Amino acid sequence: MSFLDDNNPCGQNLLNIVSVGNSITAEILRLKDYVPRIYRLDNKADKAKYGELILDFSYFKIAEDHEKKIEQSPELTELDDEARAQLPLITRFYLAFQSIHHYASDLQQYIEELNSGYYIQQTLETVLQEEEGCQLLCESLYLFGVILLLLDFHIPGDVRERLLIAYYRYSGGDATPSGDESNIHDICLLLRSTGYVHPLDAAKVLGLGGKQTAAGAASLVVPRYPEAYFSRFRFDENFVDLVVARLRCDDIYNQLTLYPHPAHRSTALSTQAAMLYVCLYFCPKVLHSQGSQMREIVDKFFCDNWTVSVYMGITVNLVDAWLDFRAARSAIENVINPSAIKALCQQQKEQLGKTTQKTEEIVREGVLNDNFVLEHANKIILLMRQSNVLLRWFCLHTSREVFIFAHAATLP
Repeated sequence: MSFLDDNNPCGQNLLNIVSVGNSITAEILRLKDYVPRIYRLDNKADKAKYGELILDFSYFKIAEDHEKKIEQSPELTELDDEARAQLPLITRFYLAFQSIHHYASDLQQYIEELNSGYYIQQTLETVLQEEEGCQLLCESLYLFGVILLLLDFHIPGDVRERLLIAYYRYSGGDATPSGDESNIHDICLLLRSTGYVHPLDAAKVLGLGGKQTAAGAASLVVPRYPEAYFSRFRFDENFVDLVVARLRCDDIYNQLTLYPHPAHRSTALSTQAAMLYVCLYFCPKVLHSQGSQMREIVDKFFCDNWTVSVYMGITVNLVDAWLDFRAARSAIENVINPSAIKALCQQQKEQLGKTTQKTEEIVREGVLNDNFVLEHANKIILLMRQSNVLLRWFCLHTSREVFIFAHAATLP
């Protein structure tokens, strides 16, 4: 029986969990463009008008006083009614936040069921021995990390807190849609602000000049990010270790057979490398102190690249991302240094020249016809593969990363 057969509940439940994870990422990417402007408080006019009404989690300390203040002020009452009119949209944000907590809880429950023998003849180890099972288990952990990163990047922590407080106030406190098990307090604990600042907002702070710039740069630093963020929900340690081990040691998508040339190894394993990068934050001991494992990881996945596409164009620079992780920093600095980068860039430039010349030779008018393609199919496939590998490398490494960790590094 195949792992993903309809009558295999173990495979179907895991497939459903991963499907939900992908749906959540899609919902975050949809909602990011619909955050009500008043909850951003990103200009002086909005701060002056709504600053007293729209609060972050500091509301919980002064809830009664805050409500009395609104009741006693006709102006604040009018603004409160105006904000309350957006409850349907705020509820959609809340449901998205709630689904993130659900996803983590469902995944943890699935792992507990595997460990307890709920699924006959299935354990974590046996699921990881199945090709589809290994892929889905690794993707399940990776997706939760991606969800957290995308959320923090597109919907800043202070905005999340204001939206959650607005839902809490306007929906009647602890009430949650359809009497759901996840209460708002658990969601607040998971999604409270991390302190991370979006690059566009960081650029405004760093552009102030003088002492304000230095003070602003200090406020942008979030030590060991996103380690603490990822640790807010604790998964089974054995599950995390097994997933990281599989991603580190195996070719879970069988890509090496499609990229047989040794120079294309990092491209073949690029999807797996992005998954491993995210999953390592759930296992920070490797990043901090497992020097031998980190050297193995870097040599296998990142020996000739340092910019990683984490998810749909969200790129990170490993040199900055691993700055606060001793073992990881040491491993990446061992292969990504000025002399190595210079040699690598020269090598890629030469390859680009050769590949461009070969491409121009066959795309001339009258050359690339049916007979030519049939006679030289293997050579054309090799050329296409080499072209794609080079194009990918140059696209990633000639532009600024999207998810910036070390904002202060951009200071002049």
